[in-house]
Amino acid sequence: MTVRIAIAGAAGRMGRNLVIACSEADDMILTQALEREKNPSLGLDTGLLAGLATNQVLIDAQLDPQAFDVLIDFSHPGATTEHIDFCVEHGKKMIIGTTGCDAQLEQKIQHAGDTIAILYAPNMSVGVNLCLKLLQTAATVLGDSVDIEVIEAHHRHKVDAPSGTALKMGQVIAEALGRNLDDCAIYGRHGQTGARDRQTIGFETIRAGDIVGEHTVLFADEGERIEITHKASSRMTFAQGALRACRWLSQQQKGIFSMQDVLSL
Repeated sequence: MTVRIAIAGAAGRMGRNLVIACSEADDMILTQALEREKNPSLGLDTGLLAGLATNQVLIDAQLDPQAFDVLIDFSHPGATTEHIDFCVEHGKKMIIGTTGCDAQLEQKIQHAGDTIAILYAPNMSVGVNLCLKLLQTAATVLGDSVDIEVIEAHHRHKVDAPSGTALKMGQVIAEALGRNLDDCAIYGRHGQTGARDRQTIGFETIRAGDIVGEHTVLFADEGERIEITHKASSRMTFAQGALRACRWLSQQQKGIFSMQDVLSL
């Protein structure tokens, strides 16, 4: 069965990689491409925009419920909120990779899972999701005997910090340790901060140049430390992960899922 794909934010960096990935897939076809009103890319051919041959799929500002099976959304929280309402109304499945979602939007995603199938993941990379499993294991084994720091770096255009992936890493670690991330997270340090509290989880953010995405978690004890690192050199790894998620999600009827479900982790 061929899965019909719609892409939100199709003219962006991630959107263009998704267009390329769809063109290379035998079991998926791009049928809709979406951008916000007044975007200069409206009306352009997504194939040409992504550096491919024409594919006759033009960028539009409105979704057509008859034209797609799964919407892949790597846009921004405001647009994602609208897309959820649309997909719930028309019974369409969603892959959500949008970052910077607040608690209200995350609650909306959870409620939508009562009606449609949604895969929500701050990072679609297979490698990152494997790292999440490794982090859970490391935190469980090391317990409260180490200091934990999450360091992430992205390109200068990324607008949210820390990254959704870094926060997810911190959440996985906190849950493994029986902590609440909201209570123990420390975001950057400046001035006279005093000695480090071992119960905290630190976050440091770097924004520079064209870094696609790098995440390192330190588990540091006296005399030794463990580092678990993931470095992405191309957005195509996220696009391929999203299509892998689409294949899996197309078989689900409703519910909230993650890449951990896709990868049986």
